[in-house]
Amino acid sequence: MINIISKTKYAYIFSITLTALSVLSLFVWGLKFGIDFTGGTLLEVRFPESAPNVSEAEDALRDLNLGSLTLQPAQNQGMLVRYASEDDALNQKVFEALEGKYAGIQRLRVDFINSTVSQDLKKNSLWAIFFAVAGIMVYIAWAFRKVSRPVESWKYGAGAVIALIHDILITVGVFSVLGRFYGVEVGIPFVAALLTILGFSVHDTIVVYDRTRENLLRGSAKEKFPEVVNRSLNETLVRSINTSLTVIITLLAVYIFGGESIKDFSLALLIGVTFGTYSSIFIASALLVTSYNLQSR
Repeated sequence: MINIISKTKYAYIFSITLTALSVLSLFVWGLKFGIDFTGGTLLEVRFPESAPNVSEAEDALRDLNLGSLTLQPAQNQGMLVRYASEDDALNQKVFEALEGKYAGIQRLRVDFINSTVSQDLKKNSLWAIFFAVAGIMVYIAWAFRKVSRPVESWKYGAGAVIALIHDILITVGVFSVLGRFYGVEVGIPFVAALLTILGFSVHDTIVVYDRTRENLLRGSAKEKFPEVVNRSLNETLVRSINTSLTVIITLLAVYIFGGESIKDFSLALLIGVTFGTYSSIFIASALLVTSYNLQSR
């Protein structure tokens, strides 16, 4: 049996360091927001023949220096062009640049993403994450009400939420660095990825917690709480790693072969799932043991 709980000190040092660096990155550089959060233009065009690849179309627009430019293939030989500007004159230049390279191109629609609407999206995204985390904490505290000894049931919820915040902060911190040095932007898909990470990470944590609950209810009163937690971790370790590896392999395939439109989404999930597995094993349960040790003094 692996003594996982004995590695708690090293796990705490590693996690606190990464979390602190992530928070520092957010304060210094922040996130590079896409047009979902800043406002801009969505132009949909249709090509006379098959749509060109994204890199070729980007070359046609390179001289315009468009901010937050993203291109996405659409149905029926179409393409969606997004960029951070609401200027009609610039919109006309964008279409003329594409028309100059691809004769016979058609402009299907031009939609403006208002900056006020974008601010509402940003605010609603933060509230969505907050309510998801709060709901998870309340539910876990209620679900583990039958094992209020030797650690109160609400501490199971608190431990899971701290692990979730750890996973989210590190993921956001990585994207802050990517935005600063590689121009990676975040939009609504990134928020969807964060919410997905919350669900996956807490699912993995609950598996360990549930085995701890079973061992507490069925085990001997002579067995100390840290030993029960460590035994529960060992009993679920292979299951946690195998489940996470299947998800990570799938996400890697999506990241490599899925195309530009979902590349950042799959990258966020890759980071979150990896650290979610780590926090479920080394952080969430360790917090229970730490709490027990503090109240036993």
